[in-house]
Amino acid sequence: MIRSWNLRPAMRAVAVGACLASIPGWVPGPSQGQGWSSRTEEPPIAPAAPRSPQGTVVLPRAAAQPRLMETPPHQQTMRPHVPLLQQKDTKRGTALRKSNEPPKTAAGAPPVGPDPAYAAFDNARFITALKLAEQAAAKGEPEAHTLIARIHAEGHGVPPNLALAAKWYQRAAELGDPEGAFALAILHAEGRAMQKDVAKAAALFEQAAITGHIWANYNLGLMFLSGHGKPENPARGALHINYAAEKGVPAAQYDMATLHLNGHGVLPDAYLASRWLKRAAQLGMAEAQFDYAVMLMRGQGLNEDRPDAFTYLRQAAERGIAGAQNRLAHAHLEGFGVAKSAREAVKWRTLAREGGIADEKIDAALMRLPSVDRTAGETQAAEWREKSQLGGGL
Repeated sequence: MIRSWNLRPAMRAVAVGACLASIPGWVPGPSQGQGWSSRTEEPPIAPAAPRSPQGTVVLPRAAAQPRLMETPPHQQTMRPHVPLLQQKDTKRGTALRKSNEPPKTAAGAPPVGPDPAYAAFDNARFITALKLAEQAAAKGEPEAHTLIARIHAEGHGVPPNLALAAKWYQRAAELGDPEGAFALAILHAEGRAMQKDVAKAAALFEQAAITGHIWANYNLGLMFLSGHGKPENPARGALHINYAAEKGVPAAQYDMATLHLNGHGVLPDAYLASRWLKRAAQLGMAEAQFDYAVMLMRGQGLNEDRPDAFTYLRQAAERGIAGAQNRLAHAHLEGFGVAKSAREAVKWRTLAREGGIADEKIDAALMRLPSVDRTAGETQAAEWREKSQLGGGL
């Protein structure tokens, strides 16, 4: 599977965090880190989303200059997200090519059948893929340049050579391939194989975004929201974030919930905030599941979803959100919304404690339980932890 890159400075707005932090008993989860990240998962694509960016939107003024690779000072008190998901394209066999149209040659004519270079790459025939891509690149095919860059960047069948990859990405971007422009933007933003240049990264994101590139739109939106790499413009930032959200990116959906709660770059709208947060939760974003569960338990969110509050809470707990695990421990101990179970309470409290959540009240209550229940709960926690570390069964 070919990896795709996603660039996102830790620019999460504080609206959702501030809203939830005001709720009695809300306990934030541990920091999971933010910053530039690359993943290989694919977000579901929302139907009827426009292919091009919708226009201009802009977000609220940051209290401090965002810093790459870490959470900016004004956001360090809120519970951050897991890194963004990345998109792969099964229709064309590679994450490096995401548009719905078939690849085009320099003359503009679509080739017949699957691209042989990408097909070879997807079948792990890297040397063959490189040779075929070099032949296609000699004919001026932009996507071939991107594939060659990818092969050299990650050392598929050849020694890794990021500097050489950057040259191929540069040529791909010049020829108009949005994936090449996007990958080159990441290198500029991170300062890998070249001098760090966020302004150049922003220009390349914009080049890719105008073609409808989802992740370029998302990252460009974050730049407009923060004023980092682009002039601060909440309205335009919100438009780019909305585009990614409509395309099915959970983190963008979470951001839209935040924007509507805060009224930054968009009109304040509690209903739309709830709808976006629900969509992110339904797509498996653990932080959204936790936040939405808390909203529902406090009588907020969508009325139709209030019976599902503890379902979302358990989903977040199963995905390792310590705050959700702690709340679930309370729920099982008291039999509130879930079956009363001393052992489940011990299990989830043990995991929450390991996740950094302090709660002397429940610890004292659990110490009064029979030792057989405490031992059984701790054993269940150990089993959960083992499955989590192995990556299965959660």
